[in-house]
Amino acid sequence: MNEQHAVEQFLYQQSELLDNKKWQDWIDLFTPDGIYWMPPDRSYKTWDGQPAIFAEDKNLMEVRMRRVLHPDAWSQRPLWETNHVVSNVVITKNSPKGNLVVKSRFHMMELRRDDVRHFAGSYEHHLKKVSSGYKIKLQRVDMANAQAAYDYVLQVWV
Repeated sequence: MNEQHAVEQFLYQQSELLDNKKWQDWIDLFTPDGIYWMPPDRSYKTWDGQPAIFAEDKNLMEVRMRRVLHPDAWSQRPLWETNHVVSNVVITKNSPKGNLVVKSRFHMMELRRDDVRHFAGSYEHHLKKVSSGYKIKLQRVDMANAQAAYDYVLQVWV
């Protein structure tokens, strides 16, 4: 399998895990020091000391997962559905060790009760080559509509 195809399959797998609420499997895609970051604006260069919609290491991802899955999490009932579409996958950097920087586009539809919301934007993945394929060192999510007003906040990852 060529590298482009392998990366695309990895990103599609990531979307499937999110849409099927297999959040621990999704968190396991990250390196031990991996970060999921969603800045409020594309101009941000770091999450350190800056506001962020999400800036989570694996520990914080697991805290979020446990909160969302807790039986008393009334805000999560009924459970919602998401549908991710990933496209325009481009490998922008390839290191001699096989580590990659990958840019792509996404669209996510979220159904919560009777409301449908749409989120779109771009991903930047910093992928580390491992024996089983890839692990995510950084996933940056730049939403086209990050500044939009919503009735409720994001509960899970885009």
